[in-house]
Amino acid sequence: MKHRSLLLVLTSLMVLSLLVSACAPAPTQAPATQAPATEAPAATEAPAATEAPAATEAPAAACEGDYVLVPKNLGNPYFDTANNGAQEAAKELGINVLYQGSATADATEQITLLNSLIAQKPCGLAISANDADALVPTGQAAMDAGIPVVTWDSAIAPDGRNLHINQAVLHDIGAIEIKMASDLAGPDGGQIAILSATSTAPNQNAWIEVMKEELKKPEYSKLELVETVYGDDDDTKSYNEAQALFTKYPDLKVIIAPTTVGIAASARAVTDGNLIGKVFVTGLGTPNQMREYVKNGAAPQFALWNPADLGYLAVYAMHALATGEIKAEAGQKFTAGKLGDYTIEDDPDLGLNVLLGPPFVWDKNNIDDSHW
Repeated sequence: MKHRSLLLVLTSLMVLSLLVSACAPAPTQAPATQAPATEAPAATEAPAATEAPAATEAPAAACEGDYVLVPKNLGNPYFDTANNGAQEAAKELGINVLYQGSATADATEQITLLNSLIAQKPCGLAISANDADALVPTGQAAMDAGIPVVTWDSAIAPDGRNLHINQAVLHDIGAIEIKMASDLAGPDGGQIAILSATSTAPNQNAWIEVMKEELKKPEYSKLELVETVYGDDDDTKSYNEAQALFTKYPDLKVIIAPTTVGIAASARAVTDGNLIGKVFVTGLGTPNQMREYVKNGAAPQFALWNPADLGYLAVYAMHALATGEIKAEAGQKFTAGKLGDYTIEDDPDLGLNVLLGPPFVWDKNNIDDSHW
């Protein structure tokens, strides 16, 4: 009886042990439940690692905002033509380019406009500067805000922009204007005057300095530069300045106007004053505005590059910088649509720049070949 009781106790203990053992897998399974939890961060982190480059590259690949082309002033045929080229480039690139400027060619007004644009955070700014130095802080503010700054036609000093689109070699522009003036004055030479845009326009001033150096050459010894005046890229003022030159210098032979507003206004003043054949006008103009004056003899020849190409190239360069296709460094290359391939160069005076090409001379033989 005693043995039987002991057996029952032992049997009960064995059953109880088995029951306890049956519960043992629960602690063993707990790590199995935690294993996915341990792996979950890895699964969570994997997409993050995959998505990180996309998040970094997205702003460089495409900017959702507008690009802005800023001329020296509105209502200027030269800049309007440049905008035509800019809009052509914009269509090809699938971007939106706004054309915004002040009414007058004034540095202070331009700075006010640019500050307003910077606050709107555009994808890029392409600026024709009214003052090389005054716009430096504004250009720096744009770049500090992550906005690429390209200048075209007239540069901000190198510290205030990423890149300049140079319409032609500076020396070539000044030299061709003196050469045309000499041709028009004839072998006996005579008095010449310069009717520029604003007194602070960096491109105008640079070309005028080249002209003065060219006049020191023996072949131009019979040309006398009597005065440089400024029409401020305003048609009425330029016209009046030309008339004042006729009065002040009765023997004046040639007016050189390195500005599209000035050259057209001067040629009109010569025409209105019945001075065709006595006073000649040359400089930089566009075919459509100068066709009449080439044909009537007031301005037998003039030079320029294609401003539409200049605006076109400025937009392609601005877009390439904004998307990270190129950096603002010498040697960087990019393709500008129909214009082909370009390389950024570093000039000791001009800084980082891209050269559009050489100037072209129009006269009665080819004026009807161009319609812009």
